[in-house]
Amino acid sequence: MQSTAAVSVSASATASRGGARSEAARRPGGIRVCGLRGEALTCPSLRISQAPARLAAARAAAAANGAVAGSGGGFDYDLVIIGAGVGGHGAALHAVEEGLKTAIIEGDVVGGTCVNRGCVPSKALLAVSGRMRELHDEHHMKSMGLQVSSPGYDRQGVADHANNLASKIRSNLTNSMKALGVDILTGVGTIVGKQKVRYGKAGFPDKEITARNIIIATGSVPFVPKGIEIDGKTVFTSDHALKLESVPDWIAIVGSGYIGLEFSDVYTALGSEVTFVEALDQLMPGFDPEIAKLAQRVLINPRKIDYHTGVFASKITPAKDGKPVLIELIDAKTKEHKETLEVDAALIATGRAPFTKGLGLENINVVTQRGFVPVDERMRVMDADGNVVPNLYCIGDANGKLMLAHAASAQGISVVEQISGKDHILNHLSIPAACFTHPEISMVGLTEPQAREKADKEGFEVNVVKTSFKANTKALAENEGDGIAKLIYRPDTGEILGVHILGLHAADLIHEASNAIALGTRVQDIKFAVHAHPTLSEVLDELFKAAKVNSGVSHSVNEPVAA
Repeated sequence: MQSTAAVSVSASATASRGGARSEAARRPGGIRVCGLRGEALTCPSLRISQAPARLAAARAAAAANGAVAGSGGGFDYDLVIIGAGVGGHGAALHAVEEGLKTAIIEGDVVGGTCVNRGCVPSKALLAVSGRMRELHDEHHMKSMGLQVSSPGYDRQGVADHANNLASKIRSNLTNSMKALGVDILTGVGTIVGKQKVRYGKAGFPDKEITARNIIIATGSVPFVPKGIEIDGKTVFTSDHALKLESVPDWIAIVGSGYIGLEFSDVYTALGSEVTFVEALDQLMPGFDPEIAKLAQRVLINPRKIDYHTGVFASKITPAKDGKPVLIELIDAKTKEHKETLEVDAALIATGRAPFTKGLGLENINVVTQRGFVPVDERMRVMDADGNVVPNLYCIGDANGKLMLAHAASAQGISVVEQISGKDHILNHLSIPAACFTHPEISMVGLTEPQAREKADKEGFEVNVVKTSFKANTKALAENEGDGIAKLIYRPDTGEILGVHILGLHAADLIHEASNAIALGTRVQDIKFAVHAHPTLSEVLDELFKAAKVNSGVSHSVNEPVAA
């Protein structure tokens, strides 16, 4: 989970921020953010006592810049955010930094899906699976001179580790907002009219508040196709799987995207056999095809995993009365019955659906599209007639632009910039994504097929270069040489179109590439960057150096590339 994210900033947007304003002045209360925004309270330099004065100064500055701060104009708040997940949290903290009186409404628990039922607890389980996988790899251990006998695990202890991590991060997010003066309102938020929100919970009277600006940040829930019966025990979604109430001997995972891949890593490390059920003709359909092919060779084939592609799970019946879970498979194209699987459990990892019911969008003439709230490039909500709804925004999974926690946070920060009078458009092609398997997969920008399609339409050439982890000293020292990095770029301009990595710590390595795309840095410039030796970052160093740009292309810092 990442509660803030780097966003693309054009040269004009950077100038509009006011370069003379110090970073300290933008952090009310003297908070020095350590890593995650949500962990601000863990920083030793926290000075809460200075918060009121700093907030007053920030609000005065916001008013001077044209933003109405301190609930001016007869509004209860400058900004109300519906949903306290990672996106809402990122927006709230940035709003306070900009001097806006802010409230956030949460009907469940602070942290949303990511912290409570998604990326945070899953990383705890994956940390365990990584260690178990390494301890069980006798050849790997012997090659490093290590001897380990009979490694095992305590299922409840593993589950507690995931739950405790989620609780800690949830507490950090809550405390960071409270410390900065964000009002946390408990209940289900509904838009009842222009700049009006009603919220409340069962058994208590509803309350109505007004806000100059409103952000919808309600996130998503697991998507369960028709014909699948969920009992939460033997047929379940990722929400249930993260509790790790059992480790089945044989589990079917329906869907081979990020969620399915990560859980296959966890279950096989803990001793389960896995069967993938994928509707498309190949596993990992959302990944660059070359990376997916290599990932299958590394993450699927050597493990106790088999798979069925090109099939739908038309019906799944939970285990009961001594009978196993039954999965009826039909051909994805002909819809003819193919076979019936009998397994101990089934995880439904078929993606996520927006959680937008009950928002009251009909009160402002907004019609969702497959449940998603329609927005423009500035995250402004569009009504049924195609017009912008003034002062209403939607971020994160609820708008469907890019269903990642850090994308939601970046969108929220971008919206607050606009509310504060500084136009800002987020470049979604600069936002990285990662799959935390062992080894990891990461990516940013376009896949090779996407880049070549774009090149055909716009009339330019595409070049591809690759480097191997097998040539990296640090990877070899870890005996982790499996992996490649792939760069897709334009040889005529040096523009980076996409970077894909499979290998040790790929999720950490991708950010050099994502920042380069966000800032408009070209390969002819970044190839001169210096990387410490010996580090895994040299994989990217060699990648950029391998790129050949046409002669005559200048070595200069270019303007950021628009989305």
